[in-house]
Amino acid sequence: MSFSQMNLNPLISKAIAVCGYDKPTPVQARCIPDILEGKDLIASARTGTGKTAAFVLPALQRLSAKKPLSKPRILILTPTRELASQICKAAANYGKFLRFNIVNIVGGMSYRQQIKELPRADIIVATPGRLLDHMDNGRVDLSGIEMLIFDEADRMFDMGFIEDVQVIAKQTPKHRQTLLFSATMDEKLSQIVRHMLNNPVRIDLSAEKIAPTQIEQRIYMADHSQHKKRLFHHYMKTENIFKAIIFSATKMNADKLAYELCDMGYRAAALHGDLKQSQRNRTVDQLRHGKIQFLVATDVAARGIDIADLTHVINYDLPRFCEDYVHRIGRTGRAGKSGVAISFALPADLRHLQRIERYTNQKLQREMIAGLEPSAKQASSDGAPAAKKKHRKSGYSQASGKPAKRFKPQGNKENKRSYSRRDSRKDSRRE
Repeated sequence: MSFSQMNLNPLISKAIAVCGYDKPTPVQARCIPDILEGKDLIASARTGTGKTAAFVLPALQRLSAKKPLSKPRILILTPTRELASQICKAAANYGKFLRFNIVNIVGGMSYRQQIKELPRADIIVATPGRLLDHMDNGRVDLSGIEMLIFDEADRMFDMGFIEDVQVIAKQTPKHRQTLLFSATMDEKLSQIVRHMLNNPVRIDLSAEKIAPTQIEQRIYMADHSQHKKRLFHHYMKTENIFKAIIFSATKMNADKLAYELCDMGYRAAALHGDLKQSQRNRTVDQLRHGKIQFLVATDVAARGIDIADLTHVINYDLPRFCEDYVHRIGRTGRAGKSGVAISFALPADLRHLQRIERYTNQKLQREMIAGLEPSAKQASSDGAPAAKKKHRKSGYSQASGKPAKRFKPQGNKENKRSYSRRDSRKDSRRE
């Protein structure tokens, strides 16, 4: 199938051709015909498969089939600002020859500008928190919504937006068309969204090549946190990296790693939820245009970043959820290009590492650096915990990589707090 066989508006087809696309990706070929027929749909596919165009193109087609209204007709909900921005750009590209107003409603942006743009909106792309702010103040009318789209639904609900999404959905017409796109679809998510959709078509491509084969994946095992830092510094100095995203578990550590890289002479910057939206946009643009080489990001800030020439993804800290590992490494190796994904793991990460391997159905290749080899048990990484030994000078437990009880370094509580689901949801609300 080609896009020309989908009977799209000629102006949409023209825009697709200008973008250089001819044939739809599998998720687009499977989803677009059903959406054009007006069916509700649940689609699961891994990151980088073209899900955005799978719902943006039918949305534009629906708008072009009727005369404009004085109310927004398409509502797209997404978990992060970066992903909302990416969707807006895609809608602008595919609808460049159509006269529709696309409004981005996310946190960190000027309320005044959003209030000015909302009355003219045909398509609203929003994060739930900021949209609810406008709804509570009577600034947006959702009674004209014809198509409600949830993008990255699994992440949106993991971040604590379940109640917000339900409130928003209730303010839209019951006869709307509802689409849900997600990287994964488990039973819990199915139960949450069941009442929001009407006899949906289910398309599941998530099991196909869940970890892209064009991405070379490697693991470096470390005995403790200081060992991990030495491995990281050595890798950065010796590996030929053109452009990379480095993932950190906490905002504090993202800032710290960015400062360290700058001290080493690299052009680096941090990206996380504490930054203003203007700073986040500027930082991503700097990476996109080569003004910085390394972006150190948390998961909250990194969803939706699409950099075509990203050669490496580095997991300084493993993600909490297996599906996030796939999302992270999917930032590289896009559009058929090759990429490299590097991860560093401590003894406490071994079981979680095994879960990631089961989830991706791949055994990740273990690597060692001469002179920085892990202990014998760590090198085997068979899941058996190493014997606990305390380093007399550093005070670190060799098995866990955590400070010994007699040491209470500043920031330890902050680090633990940042791993909690409650804090993740609180941080996400800023979106």
